[in-house]
Amino acid sequence: MDFDLVIIGSGPGGYVAAIRGAQLGLKVAIIEKEALGGVCLNWGCIPTKSFLRSAEVLKIIKGSEKYGIKSKLGDIDIREVVKRSRSIAKKLSSGVQYLLKKNKVVIFDGEASLKTSKSIVITSKNSAVKEIFSKNICIASGGRPREISGVPNSSNVWFYKEALQVDKIPNKLLIVGSGAIGVEFASFFAQMGSEVSLLESKPNILPNEDLEVSKFVEKQFLNRGIKIYKNHSLLSLKQNGSLFEAELKSENKTLSLDFEKAILAIGIVGNIENLNLESININCSNGSIVVDEYCKTNVENIYAIGDVASPPWLAHKASHEGISVAEQVAGMNVHPIKKDRIPACTYCDPEVASIGLTEKEAVEKGLEFNIGMFPFSANGKALAMGYEHGFIKTIIHKATGEFLGVHMVGMGVTELIHNYALAKEAEIIKENIENTIFPHPTLSEAIHESVLKASDREIHI
Repeated sequence: MDFDLVIIGSGPGGYVAAIRGAQLGLKVAIIEKEALGGVCLNWGCIPTKSFLRSAEVLKIIKGSEKYGIKSKLGDIDIREVVKRSRSIAKKLSSGVQYLLKKNKVVIFDGEASLKTSKSIVITSKNSAVKEIFSKNICIASGGRPREISGVPNSSNVWFYKEALQVDKIPNKLLIVGSGAIGVEFASFFAQMGSEVSLLESKPNILPNEDLEVSKFVEKQFLNRGIKIYKNHSLLSLKQNGSLFEAELKSENKTLSLDFEKAILAIGIVGNIENLNLESININCSNGSIVVDEYCKTNVENIYAIGDVASPPWLAHKASHEGISVAEQVAGMNVHPIKKDRIPACTYCDPEVASIGLTEKEAVEKGLEFNIGMFPFSANGKALAMGYEHGFIKTIIHKATGEFLGVHMVGMGVTELIHNYALAKEAEIIKENIENTIFPHPTLSEAIHESVLKASDREIHI
């Protein structure tokens, strides 16, 4: 069978590329060896947000008296939490199947391997083999959790997939890695009653975020009873009866602590094995396929998108890349992918959202800038909702008024960051935000005040 575009993987990059390609009149096929929707819909973005919503509801119930409502509810049925999460994932995966069929995308169930730059061998679950041909190929095979050497293969050691199928809340939980996945699970299990310890090898948790945001989240976590071990690495995990012993190492000492379960969340490695990339000399580095700003590999007609290509490992980045690839194959002119315009969201409590440069990065680049900080404790809507903890920090170029970076922390900020993504894409400057009328009362007013603060024009603080 001959196609214009074949996509390997049906995650948020792959299925979006397929639909867009079909919309543009291309003959498109998609190959998926597991569930349609990839990790994001089935085991990542969506199921974890369902978990975190359950934790948020529990927090509201337990704190309901501050809203003038007395309640004795709050019992946890973790099986029902998992059941709700899985049902949402199943519904969305079925939705992806519907959309692909609606757009006449051919779906192949099986594992893909490149035979040449224009042919793919598909091996189904029953070992049947089929070869298809395509003028263009897009690799969207996703990623998987990075493993740690010396860690036993045990039912007590989880990656995100196992953690999303838990049937009992662990009493003592170790989470290795404090990036987005690590802090989201720390936030969830702490709210559910686990005694959580968070391990980070770097000087700060959320090491990719602005330092003030990292320190704020750390303080909030400590106040909730989450133990944090910064500048510590995991040396080993040893089974010790029903528990296991974790050996942690810092610069000056070694600690031995007992835990019931552990979650490993130290990053993602691309699914590049079994694709036979070496046969056509596709360049790879550090477990990822090397691409340019147009998602092109070193082989002319082959593209790579999403987690298999490069960080940041974000579903919305993959979707945007998928659209770019489909439009290029259809002969359209597209804009290059600019990583400083990709917003990042972390859905722990408190939420974190950011885009562009951190303050440290702006200093290292030698840029002259002003900073506007506005706390949610001075925002009326935040106070009314009980969301008073957090702030918005806006970094603005002194000479041009360009938004260099924005860093938010607090409940609801993941629904606000798109304002700055739009501002950067449209090349809006601070005067445009200053002159915009924001609705009242809303959390978005904090955006306005943060920008005003950078020019010493703030009103409400």
